[in-house]
Amino acid sequence: MANMIGQHGMRTGSGGPPIRYDAVARCLRAVGDDALRVEASVHMPRIGCGLAGGRWERIEPIISETLLARELAVTVYDFD
Repeated sequence: MANMIGQHGMRTGSGGPPIRYDAVARCLRAVGDDALRVEASVHMPRIGCGLAGGRWERIEPIISETLLARELAVTVYDFD
């Protein structure tokens, strides 16, 4: 279980959405390091796309670069 801080605030305002894509990338690299160390897979919802206001089109490549490129098994759950 990992908690990631990848946003600043919780609502979109004049400063744009609260998502911080660079912070999400740093967090996922750290999650990847730990997953490799303990030989674990990674499971998550579509992170950053709810209250954080992020776009999946930007998050998915970050997951590819930080986890999939390191040959980690990743499952993303999509809830309606």
